[in-house]
Amino acid sequence: MKPSTDLDLNDALMARARRVIPGGVNSPVRAFRAVGGTPRFIARAQGAYMWDAEGRRYIDYIGSWGPMILGHGHPAVLEAVQRAVADGLSFGAPTEREIELAEEILKLAPGAEQVRLVSSGTEAGMSAIRLARGATGRSRIIKFEGCYHGHADALLVKAGSGLATFGNPTSAGVPAEVVQHTLVLEYNNLAQLEEAFALHGDDIAALIMEPIAGNMNFVRATVEFTRRCRELCTRHGALLIYDEVMTGCRVALGSAQSVYARHIPGFAPDLTVMGKVIGGGMPLAAFGGRRDVMEQLAPLGPVYQAGTLSGNPVATACGLATLREIRKPGFFDALAHQTRRLAEGLSAAAAAEGVPFSADCEGGMFGFFLLPELPRNYAQVMKSDGARFNQLFHGLLARGVYIAPALYEAGFVSGAHSDEDIDATLAAAREVFRSLSI
Repeated sequence: MKPSTDLDLNDALMARARRVIPGGVNSPVRAFRAVGGTPRFIARAQGAYMWDAEGRRYIDYIGSWGPMILGHGHPAVLEAVQRAVADGLSFGAPTEREIELAEEILKLAPGAEQVRLVSSGTEAGMSAIRLARGATGRSRIIKFEGCYHGHADALLVKAGSGLATFGNPTSAGVPAEVVQHTLVLEYNNLAQLEEAFALHGDDIAALIMEPIAGNMNFVRATVEFTRRCRELCTRHGALLIYDEVMTGCRVALGSAQSVYARHIPGFAPDLTVMGKVIGGGMPLAAFGGRRDVMEQLAPLGPVYQAGTLSGNPVATACGLATLREIRKPGFFDALAHQTRRLAEGLSAAAAAEGVPFSADCEGGMFGFFLLPELPRNYAQVMKSDGARFNQLFHGLLARGVYIAPALYEAGFVSGAHSDEDIDATLAAAREVFRSLSI
């Protein structure tokens, strides 16, 4: 199915945006470059829905890329934000609400003893890396191909051609010497992991990973792989950093680390990076961990990190109200149920039409691939049928269902998605899969 051409106002807005904003967007994936067609300029959102500039309504499975776990415009969140705005937008000084939010976050991450609030996931990720290097006195870090940790220079790398090779920049403007200490390995590859620590273990400051990689759609780290990451970091004195910007308080109340702790007794990372849900839709993120590591931060220690809007009083009000709502009994059970209904329903609809398809989900996060089996790493993800995905995306969009406009992005269900919303989505998917099978 071709993209709709009846988008006069969206087209006009995109043309206007391109004149003043590079590519017409302030974050690349919004540009629809991967799928073609014109981006929808969103005018408003409420509950599980968004309306574009033309007034068309969409069932929203992006949720601002994860933060809107309660849905848009939740009354408790709006009330908290409105009260905070009335008291002041920013002070550049401590507030009691910062303490309350930090306490709430630490309740949900038992392995962490202290937390520092920042304004974005990128800022949290790069700060955690700097802290790990400062605390260990080492320079080298491990990351995995397909895992995204923000656009900090040291993390914008890809793997070299050999086993356990150091990375090369994946963005112009990143000097090779900036990433020369970044070791890029294949996700879920135990042999590479073992070799990397055997060769460089005494020089590795940290291993940073997404426990469920949401930027190659939805790929889980296996329990065996996770256990070995923890063991090798402990043995060699490296810090295990869990990037839970996407999965934090989204796949479970205790985040992905609590999911793995069910299978690995006593499991916990040394540092955790969080964002999205903990800000409830406002620019807010955090990184936290063991007290002895966190106290290396200024003003107590030698590792410098600062931010004018860190702990912003409006953002903390939004995040605190969101966390208090999702802590209510039954919230995550209901959220996980709806997400499973969606993932299983999509799989069944594709199977009925003979379309190769696989899906997975955890809590309120899901992903799918136009592949017969779930991939375990980036190379396998790349085998997914991009042309068919573009047809699926536009077919769903034309029927009022908004999924990520990119093959490699996970999706999100909120507490506002009703049975009727899931049913309508599956009905639309069945129609589109039927057209794909022709």
